[in-house]
Amino acid sequence: MNHISKLPDIETTIFTVMGNLSKKHKAINLSQGFPNFKSDQKLIDLVSKAMNSGYNQYAPMLGVRELREAIAEKFDKLYQTSYNPENEIVVTAGATQAIFTIISAFISPKDEVILFKPAYDCYEPAIELNGGKVIPIQLKYPDYQVDWDEVNKVFSEKTKMIVINTPQNPCGTVFSKEDMQQLEALTRDTNCIVLSDEVYEHMVFDGFTHQSACLFPDLKERTFITASFGKTFHNTGWKMGYCCGPKELMKEFIKVHQFNVYSVNTPMQMALAIYLQDENNYNYLSVFFQQKRDVFLEAIKDSRFNFTPSRATYFQVLNYKNISQEHDVGFAKRLVTEFGVASIPLSVFNTNNLDEKVLRFCFAKKEETLLKAAEILSTL
Repeated sequence: MNHISKLPDIETTIFTVMGNLSKKHKAINLSQGFPNFKSDQKLIDLVSKAMNSGYNQYAPMLGVRELREAIAEKFDKLYQTSYNPENEIVVTAGATQAIFTIISAFISPKDEVILFKPAYDCYEPAIELNGGKVIPIQLKYPDYQVDWDEVNKVFSEKTKMIVINTPQNPCGTVFSKEDMQQLEALTRDTNCIVLSDEVYEHMVFDGFTHQSACLFPDLKERTFITASFGKTFHNTGWKMGYCCGPKELMKEFIKVHQFNVYSVNTPMQMALAIYLQDENNYNYLSVFFQQKRDVFLEAIKDSRFNFTPSRATYFQVLNYKNISQEHDVGFAKRLVTEFGVASIPLSVFNTNNLDEKVLRFCFAKKEETLLKAAEILSTL
């Protein structure tokens, strides 16, 4: 019997490959995007308290009301805009589930979806599973800037969706206000939906600002925003996120969400509802991660890697063309097996696996971990 899935060409994700190699060779793991330090004990205690207080059964499908209200309040504080907790906010099993649900709800066979590459690897398979066609826009090292003339050339009535990720993983760049205005103008008076993946919204450096899609009123009317508590509060294993959007779009999102996961972890939602009310619990993150980035870059400044300091996220891309001409996947694997440092090669996120000799390193680590890795990288 020949049983072939709807994703016959998908191989094991590079995150699993590099993670397994890192474990096997006991390497310093700067590949996967997770911290190696604890989240706030206050938040952990709030989860325990919620469990002990009996919040252990199904949450409402949209999420516990207290958390949806706290999310709405956060948007009001940060962006002076509002989402209605009754019908415009849904708590999800991480941002990835929200992204998959958005794409599943709206993309039909032959619908075109514009992606900016290098793109996080969960977007494209979800589009393909639903019969959609990816229209890639390849951004180039070192600045990864969008050429909006190129976007205009491929945009048509077939374009059902545009996926943006700002701050951008894996590049560590941010969309400017002008970028967002171009996107707003491009999609105005069309049926195109925008999916704005904003999971790194609180990690922006050097005076740059996060230009959330909700800051642009016309754009907001056709945009889903996805976010991640796991990334924000250093507990990626909790798989907690949320999705916001206009009522008309969220109505369709909910139709898929209810049969996908229905609802997510109740005690964690109760804890996050309380924790989110104090903006000090997330306002420190830009300074916190910029310091980690600076420690890492200062420690490798005399190495043979080329780099532009990351503007956002907790990732730094390094170009190794002065060290080797190997394909980036091969070089990344050798970096683990021979030198004991794990990273992610960027070609896996690019159109046609474009190899620009660039690796992504996660600096959401303890300082001692970063310095130890930097010492090794400086010997190459």
